[in-house]
Amino acid sequence: MKTILRFRILFLILVCLFLVTACSDDSLSDTTDNGTEQPDTTPDALHDKTRKKPYPKADNELYINPAPFIVPQAMKTGDKLQFALSNQENFPDGATTISTAQQWCMYNPHKTLNTGTWYWRFRSITSDGTAQAWSETYSFEVKDETPKFVTPAFETFITHAPRKHPRLYCFLDNGLEQARSKVTSHPEYENLTSRARTALDTDYSVLPNPYDKASDIKNSVQHLYQAYHLIQDKKYADKLHEILNILLAVPVSDAQLFASNFGSTDIAINFIEIYDLLYAELTPKEKLAIEELLMRVSRYYFKMYCGMQENHIFDNHFWQHNMRVLFQACFLLYDKPLYSDEILPMLEYYYELWTARAPASGFNRDGIWHNGTGYFNANIKTLFYMPSLFSYITQKDFLQHPWYKNAGKALVYSCPPHSKSVGFGDGSENGDEPHRLQVAFADFLARENGDSYAGWYAKKCQSTLYQDYELRLYRMVRNQSYLTELPSNAPKLIWYKDAGEVAIHSDLSNPEQNLTIGFRSSTFASGSHTVANQNSFNLLYKGVDVFRSSGYYQNFSDAHNLMSYRHTRAHNTILVNGIGQPYSLKGYGNVTRAMGGNHISYCLGDASHAYSGISDDPMWVAAFAAAGITQTPENGFGKTPLTKYLRHILLLHPRTVVIYDELEASEAVHWDWLLHSPTPFDIKAGITTSENSTKGFKTIVRQFSSSPFEFSQTNQFVVPPSTPEPDQWHLTARYTPCTQNRILTIIQVVPDSEQTPTITRTDDVFQCDDWSIRAGMNTSQPAELTVTNRTNNALFSYSPNNPEIEGKVYLRKSPSSSLLYDESNGRYGVTEQTDYTPASTRAINR
Repeated sequence: MKTILRFRILFLILVCLFLVTACSDDSLSDTTDNGTEQPDTTPDALHDKTRKKPYPKADNELYINPAPFIVPQAMKTGDKLQFALSNQENFPDGATTISTAQQWCMYNPHKTLNTGTWYWRFRSITSDGTAQAWSETYSFEVKDETPKFVTPAFETFITHAPRKHPRLYCFLDNGLEQARSKVTSHPEYENLTSRARTALDTDYSVLPNPYDKASDIKNSVQHLYQAYHLIQDKKYADKLHEILNILLAVPVSDAQLFASNFGSTDIAINFIEIYDLLYAELTPKEKLAIEELLMRVSRYYFKMYCGMQENHIFDNHFWQHNMRVLFQACFLLYDKPLYSDEILPMLEYYYELWTARAPASGFNRDGIWHNGTGYFNANIKTLFYMPSLFSYITQKDFLQHPWYKNAGKALVYSCPPHSKSVGFGDGSENGDEPHRLQVAFADFLARENGDSYAGWYAKKCQSTLYQDYELRLYRMVRNQSYLTELPSNAPKLIWYKDAGEVAIHSDLSNPEQNLTIGFRSSTFASGSHTVANQNSFNLLYKGVDVFRSSGYYQNFSDAHNLMSYRHTRAHNTILVNGIGQPYSLKGYGNVTRAMGGNHISYCLGDASHAYSGISDDPMWVAAFAAAGITQTPENGFGKTPLTKYLRHILLLHPRTVVIYDELEASEAVHWDWLLHSPTPFDIKAGITTSENSTKGFKTIVRQFSSSPFEFSQTNQFVVPPSTPEPDQWHLTARYTPCTQNRILTIIQVVPDSEQTPTITRTDDVFQCDDWSIRAGMNTSQPAELTVTNRTNNALFSYSPNNPEIEGKVYLRKSPSSSLLYDESNGRYGVTEQTDYTPASTRAINR
């Protein structure tokens, strides 16, 4: 292997690009740091969009062992960075690991760190090899319970990487010949050849500039690649060669090649797949032309991304598609003598970046997509491809990362079969069934990890599975069986602690009886594809929306999106003086408690920090300017005097929802309690009713408070969508200004075949069928919420007092804890919780 040459990285200070599209690209953020760590004077935030402090530090709980070591890009003052790691503070010889100096701003130890305190520091290396002074020393603690996941060093990967073509899908080589021998009997054979026939019949020679249709060509090339790789019919190879000649006949300018990052990688992947599959048939001239184009793309983006991507919280386009394609370009060229010295550092960068920040930002082990359920599909091909390739080459199972081990279960609970999604974020409201890629990913997890949640999911959605073409080659080669039974101990509630969401199901295996709650209060706040909805919930029954966030995702950031889709007013939460949460990582929430049994499911969200001012992210500042909107209180943006917003949500199984809100502000404010429905509300005497005649159920909402309020509704948006859409109804309970408020809401979902249970109130006790609900409404007294059932003896208590359980006083371990006595796995027991403090990526200045 040739000596790897290192090139100086020119720092690119780029202004955020604002894209008026259906998808964001916020990767190019403005940095103005002066190269040293400064005292943090920004509002509280659990994640920075662009890292400002080295990670990890003493105030960071580790997500994984070993943790990646990440240095803010502005703190790198030379060409390269070098790291020192030791379990002794004086970094003695023999007990200190010194990394090789690299161009990027991260270091992966590739070994488990022993329990205890560790110390690390870094230094910059100049272009002439001079080592600058070491940084200050940072310390962090490794705990026994920290999940362990170790990846092999890059040397292992490059030593065992293939030197022949085709290699993009080398992880399927072992089963390829057997799959070819019986390909015509495979249930997806007709789908495979049908798409390939369409590609064969498409004439791209009539296009004046084929690069204008790079995305369409990409699909044809993919279908032809799969068909030829599996069937070996020369007509598919000939068509690929024809497409190559059409592309090469039109030189692509830098202006077109780099007009957008998706455009670049859409062009590149066409050349990558043709080069890989037809390598033995291409002429030297054709190979050289492809290689030169791939080098143009590789050089351009490596300069831009090296140092930046490891420090950015989550660049959507990069992780969805671009990272995989850029890696694949390097993977094809790393052993070509003309390019290896230049390409190998790039290949190593992407390998190390995956270890440091994948599969889901590096700060999420939950299996759910923290950047919004609606955009999970865009990431699935990369989430499938990268660990499959790395696992095969290094002989280390990358799917044992905690995120992958939880991903099957997360799919089941957030996007259940035969139902709309219960998740949040851009586009999450779309579709009545799981997307084909979600089903394909479940099938993949079931095959590779033996995940029975994923297997059950894939079986339930099998007809949808065969519609997927992205993972079709994998399925047709990797013919494996898997478990398809939902685990008998599947809980009714799942808590995604890192992502800040909760999903509750009353009857997961029976979609026509299932009542579902999704709740979000997230440390990831409002980013690009997440929205300003801390302490918001979605409620579904029989797979359809009962109450859900409103608006229509027609555009990433037009006026409707900014004012009536992304804005807090569009979600089932609250406004303070008509003001919502900013589009910023500073406007965060947190799920602090969650637990459940057979009869009661419970969670608590804290959005006290969420109403933190206007959006100052350059991407959103540009978006507001482009839409002609000012961030003023009249438009629902600005500072608020909010000091406390705690929301308790309980599902009293099977179909009664209790919401208890604790609200406080430093001065009297209007509290607007919000609810959104696809059907109109009938408001009578403080009680609202909505009906779904198609599915045959109605929903009754009753609200109680010691403060006066009035219900109102409208089917108008502050800014309507640009294209007409079905009406939605927006309910507001507006409260007379006050500094403190307690709101109790009881929601009953009732099938048409049943009578609605009556609710009677005696002081602060509300009787609903077998349930008794005591809610502290007097703001001069401690908050309290107690729920008991006279039939099954289940009990929930949030109170300074000790509850009575089965005739005996139970002594709380902590005042005002949340306590649940309920049945789980056939036995009754007590669960008691106090506030969970999330693992954070930097200190919180309270």
